[in-house]
Amino acid sequence: MSGFLQQACREARERVAEAAGLVPLGVLRDAPAPPPRPLVPAIAGPGVAVIAEIKRASPSRGHLAWVPDPVPRAHAYVAGGAVAVSVLTEPAHFHGTLADLTAVAAATSVPVLRKDFVVEPYQVWEARAAGASALLLIVAALDDETLVGLLGETADAGLDALVEVHDETEAARAGAALAAARYPDVPVIGVNARDLTTLQVDQGRFAACVDALPEGALAVAESGVATPGDVAEAGRAGAAAVLVGEHVVTAPDPAAAVRALVVAGGAGRSSG
Repeated sequence: MSGFLQQACREARERVAEAAGLVPLGVLRDAPAPPPRPLVPAIAGPGVAVIAEIKRASPSRGHLAWVPDPVPRAHAYVAGGAVAVSVLTEPAHFHGTLADLTAVAAATSVPVLRKDFVVEPYQVWEARAAGASALLLIVAALDDETLVGLLGETADAGLDALVEVHDETEAARAGAALAAARYPDVPVIGVNARDLTTLQVDQGRFAACVDALPEGALAVAESGVATPGDVAEAGRAGAAAVLVGEHVVTAPDPAAAVRALVVAGGAGRSSG
């Protein structure tokens, strides 16, 4: 695990400990929440679906965009054709909050993904209570036992998991964990082209890794997607969806930026 990832996971556990001191896990499990909107059907259709992300900052680029209210940005993404909205809830490095997730989930009709360093079951139920439909599980951040447990917890909460891998070894670990957890839905596997040690993007990482994903998984290309050509290339490599953050959150016209990617995705996925 990279130094950055270790730090981010340690900070996540500290936030969980603080939150659980205020609202115990049992209370959080019983908190009312709207029915989740499934992510799998949203990205399983024809073409390459676009998941558009709200993030104010990133460890590699620092400040990205002034987003005092995430709801108008989410509305713009959906107007442009995004099938889901990803919301960063990590505060220290991405300047996100759970309140962002709650607001976007309440104001939109598409699935909303919680993007964070999820390391404890408590965070699964936080996402559920906030109205999320899915959450990110980063294989590099979790040992096998914890990954299996979080997959089961996610399924118990009625949420979808976006399981993120960076290479073939992590893809194999993801497949084994999904099998061990008896994950009940079609798996969604994200291939992140960003190296978590150097924070650099390798544009060829998705194509190099996609064949190692579990059979039947829906593949999502993450990081480095910034142009219609990138979307088409991801589709030809086998992506069911792309997750796009920096390009759309910094665009002067977010709806138009998403729309251009959606149009490219319409013919981008390989039929084979």
